[in-house]
This record gives sequence, structure tokens and C-alpha cells, in this order.
Amino acid sequence: MLKVTICLIWKPLPLLFYRDKQSEFLQFIQGNLDFLNSLDASYQDDILTTQGNLRAKYAKDINMIRGPYLNTEYLAFFMDTQASEIQSKLLRRAINYGFDRQKMMTYLRNGIGIPATGGFIPKGLPGYNATIGFEYNPKKAKALIAQYKAESRQYKSELTITTTSNYLNFCEYIQRELQKKGLKVTVDVIPPSTLKSAKANGKLDLFRASWVADYPDAQNYLSLYYSENFAPNGPNYTHFKNELFDTLYTQSFTETNPTKRARLYTKMDSLIMSETPIIPLYYDEVVRFTRKGITGIGNNAINLLELKHVKKL
Repeated sequence: MLKVTICLIWKPLPLLFYRDKQSEFLQFIQGNLDFLNSLDASYQDDILTTQGNLRAKYAKDINMIRGPYLNTEYLAFFMDTQASEIQSKLLRRAINYGFDRQKMMTYLRNGIGIPATGGFIPKGLPGYNATIGFEYNPKKAKALIAQYKAESRQYKSELTITTTSNYLNFCEYIQRELQKKGLKVTVDVIPPSTLKSAKANGKLDLFRASWVADYPDAQNYLSLYYSENFAPNGPNYTHFKNELFDTLYTQSFTETNPTKRARLYTKMDSLIMSETPIIPLYYDEVVRFTRKGITGIGNNAINLLELKHVKKL
């Protein structure tokens, strides 16, 4: 009997690393990459219109996939600070009223994302309510800032927002808008690792943050305001503490009726917005770009990359 041995030789695909998003984008445009995930400020104006549509010059070669993303971008106050301006609900509310989120999304994100005029729970999850947040109201913002200055004897001339370079444009926009309302603001840019450590250890009075859902339920978002989750032992970076909130939060664990549980979520979110330990900016969207020959890549609200049904023609 003749025995035949078949030897299969596996040749791995080349592994490429790019130092920055701009290089990655250029490689994608040149056809050297098939897939580009998310949007970056370095190329968003080139590939998208201000309405969030793919520019005509790329429509022949590229597909854009867009959908909801369970990610809330926000600014957070550290409520344990002794700084009088952070402790003032007047100023916290003034900042929430003091800038136009819709304009911010149009010009800084090319229309990608939903202005966060509801609460902390992102649009699409049970418990979200569009009426509990803050709409742009410059007159009210000016009045609240003027009232704080009149009532406070310890008013400091500046408020500092700490952020990373990726979100500098958002913070500078908010800075300019608040200065028009009478509040002086500075922006401090630090590395991501430094920001992560500082906010976990209560070193920052006002900082940029985001929360991507660990699982698709509003309870995951509300865990950031439960008093037993104080950072660094939990995700409560603001050190927000409220007895009613804690009671409703623990009650939500035992509520099995979906409608009643959603009402509890809305009550908690409304309480957060009433006490204003945060400034919601926007609810993000997943944006993916592929070359025309790629099919089956799909999309999902937690931006999980699934390749089981992907084909390259």
C-alpha cells in the first residue's frame, strides 16, 4: 500500500502596527487595510460631512456602518472636594445649561453621537428619559453664575477641567462658552494613564470621563453613583452619596417586573441630574468603515467585533 503524507504549511498574515490614527486612516484609504473602527479627530472632517454622512469622494470604495453605542461621555465633579465652586449646585447647574450640545456634536463630531440632553443613561436603554437633563439655556447659565458670585465670599477666579488630548477640542469649546457666560475656565491636558489614576484617587475636581456598558442594562450605569462603590474600590469616581438613591438602587436588584424596574432607573437618573455631580456631553455611536469587498461585518451596541460571518470578495 502506498502511503501519501500531505504537509500543510501555514503562513501567518503580516502583523502591522501604526503609531497614530492618521497613519492607520491613510493606509485604509490607500486600500492596504480592509477595516477601520471608530472615528478620530485627525481624519473625521476628511471622511465625513458635518451631517455625519460619508463624503462623496469615498462612496465608491468605502462602506460606512453606523449605529447606537452604549457609551456616555461626560464631565464629572469630585463631590468630596472642599472647593466651594464644586460644592455649589448653582455653578454645577450653570455649566450644564451653559453650552450647546447639538452645536458641539455638529462641529466637533461631524454629527456622530446624540447630544446628552437626557440623563446619564444613554438613549436606547430602558430607563432613559429625554426630559430629565439640561437643554442649552444661556440666560439661565448667566443668571446662576451671577447669583453664585453674589452669594459666595470665596469665589475663585478659575475652574479647571482636566482632560486628555483626544478630548481637548470638547473641553476648549465648553471653556469658551462658559467664559461668555461669566465663568473663567482653564483646561489642563494630561496623559490618559495619569488621568485614570488621578480620578480614581480623588485628585481632580472636574474631569472628563466616559462609561461604556459592561452589560446592556441601565443598572450598570447607575452603579457609578452608589455610595458603596466609591473609587478607588469601585466606579463611583464622583463620590456622589445620596440615601434615597442608594435605597432605590438596592431595590432595583430585587424588582423583577421590567416596567417597574425601568421606572426605578428613571427615578435614579433624575435624582442624579437634580444633584448634578456630572455634566453629560453625548451618547456615542459606533462607526465602522470597510472597503467595498467586505461583507457581513455588522454592528452592535457594545462595539464588539464579530467576524464569524465576514467575507472578503
